[in-house]
Amino acid sequence: MKKVLITGGNGNLGLLLAERLNQADIEVIRFDLNPAPNGAGREVLGDIRDIALIEKLFETHAPDSVIHLASLLSGSSEDNLKSSWEINATASFQLLNLASERGMSGPFVFASTIASYGPEADDPLPENAEQWPRGIYGATKVAVERLGYYFKTRHGLDFRCLRFPLVLSPFAPPSAMTAYPSHAFLAAAQGQTFTFPVAPEVGMSTMFLDDVVRSLAELGLAERSRLRQPAYNLHSFYASARDIEMAIKARWQGFECGYAPNAAVEAMLNASPDVVVSDAAARDWDWAPAYDLSTTTAAMFDMLGVSEGAPE
Repeated sequence: MKKVLITGGNGNLGLLLAERLNQADIEVIRFDLNPAPNGAGREVLGDIRDIALIEKLFETHAPDSVIHLASLLSGSSEDNLKSSWEINATASFQLLNLASERGMSGPFVFASTIASYGPEADDPLPENAEQWPRGIYGATKVAVERLGYYFKTRHGLDFRCLRFPLVLSPFAPPSAMTAYPSHAFLAAAQGQTFTFPVAPEVGMSTMFLDDVVRSLAELGLAERSRLRQPAYNLHSFYASARDIEMAIKARWQGFECGYAPNAAVEAMLNASPDVVVSDAAARDWDWAPAYDLSTTTAAMFDMLGVSEGAPE
């Protein structure tokens, strides 16, 4: 990767990834609907569905690699099926096709999800599990994965995909129901009481934001000849709601919380695996998580600007 286009590049994940790639002397062009908060770096603003604009972007900047993060998230996808398909699937096809037509030499890295598997998948989730999602968000991700494989095998595009579990992040959207572990950290940092929307024993496979950023960069930079498959599952640790509570209280003893299980949230979590087998990523590009729950807890509060002890 010498010059990388990051779609969704002005989101928190995209900005952190751009910073990491810049530190490796890789030129980054960020494409997003909204401007970056600080306006730093090279950005192009627009709608990912605007194929004329994307074509102009390729003509002007000639990226040799793409990291495709732009996506309508799960809740918003269910609220608007048409927009979900247009943004997550059709726009992704257009981007893949354009990269192929332009003969893009570097990798096309796609951010997918273990939500692409569906509730019938085994736990631990094997790497050869069939993908039968019940939500439109997961369905669009499967569609793009298959399109990427098509362009890889028929047209030689260097398509690479990562499937992420639940991500612990200080920037988790407030409206994301399954992001309650992240919301709990934020509440603790602000000295607020938090109500978990699941029973204490409910949890799923989890990763910290920094491991997500690093994995995208590492897969993009991995030697193509080592990669034996187009898509890789990732897993760092399992965390139940009680695990999150105890991890927070171990550092912020004044944290108060309760439990009010929401059937819809629990259904989504119970349909997700606690453990995701990620042996292929370790084999092909030396993937290993850098964070467990304890180190994630310290990093989360550090990013939230809270010192050891209890919030004032």
